[in-house]
Amino acid sequence: MRNLIRSKSVYSFLKVLVRSEANRSTATLNQKAQGLHISFSRLRYFAHAAAMANSHRELDDTQIKLLQEECILVDKNDKNIGSASKKKCHLLKNIDEGMLHRAFSVFLFNKEGELLIQQRSDAKITFPGHWTNTCCSHPLNVTGELEEAAAVGVRRAAQRKLKHELGIEPEQVPVDGFHYLTRIHYRSNNVPDDKTWGEHEIDYILLSQRDVDLVPNENEVKDYKFVSRKDLKDLLETADEKGILLTPWFRLVANTFLFGWWDHLDNVDQDNDHSTIHRM
Repeated sequence: MRNLIRSKSVYSFLKVLVRSEANRSTATLNQKAQGLHISFSRLRYFAHAAAMANSHRELDDTQIKLLQEECILVDKNDKNIGSASKKKCHLLKNIDEGMLHRAFSVFLFNKEGELLIQQRSDAKITFPGHWTNTCCSHPLNVTGELEEAAAVGVRRAAQRKLKHELGIEPEQVPVDGFHYLTRIHYRSNNVPDDKTWGEHEIDYILLSQRDVDLVPNENEVKDYKFVSRKDLKDLLETADEKGILLTPWFRLVANTFLFGWWDHLDNVDQDNDHSTIHRM
């Protein structure tokens, strides 16, 4: 992005896209993009990022309230070392000083073997509008979600958030129906990069296969769909070209682990690796 906007011609083109000038047709913009030797969809993606990063968008009231939740702080070995608000955990200034918290990512498949993915709401403070796995969130510093044996606290949190984000009733996703497979440790600045927010998590990867009823919370979820293995491979391969935003943790897990697990959804426990924290 920085290299691109150093070019005066590209920067001018970005300004046209950001301003959405009514007298410029898509065909005209596409011709200009070709002249810059970059796809129109890719440039449109950069323009969207630039516009949001340079705007001081007003944070959503509901999402602001959620920043008060107390997340679980951990060291690099996932040892509980205390708690801090969701806001403090996601501020870059704290992340740069090493603050690390516990999280989870759910991959929910239906009986046909299709994966449920969601597009995060534009109201989300981190990674708005990004496509990601079924549900991503945090166990909280509360009784029940602090319990570490067999990751039961994390699994309880997953059940809670599936109800909150997607309206899935708890009886449809019982706690013992989540397969805890492994953990990843990753860090990422927010996209758009607002120089304020980011992620730094030890992320528990949970998988479940069952049919569920969905009633999405529009403040959390912009869109959702079930994808086949081929659909997801195509999405991962073409997302950048098409200007489709994907969360970094979703890319990491999908490209590193997911397709191997997909081969045997009926026996994923054979892939359990609870002793390793994959540094990504």
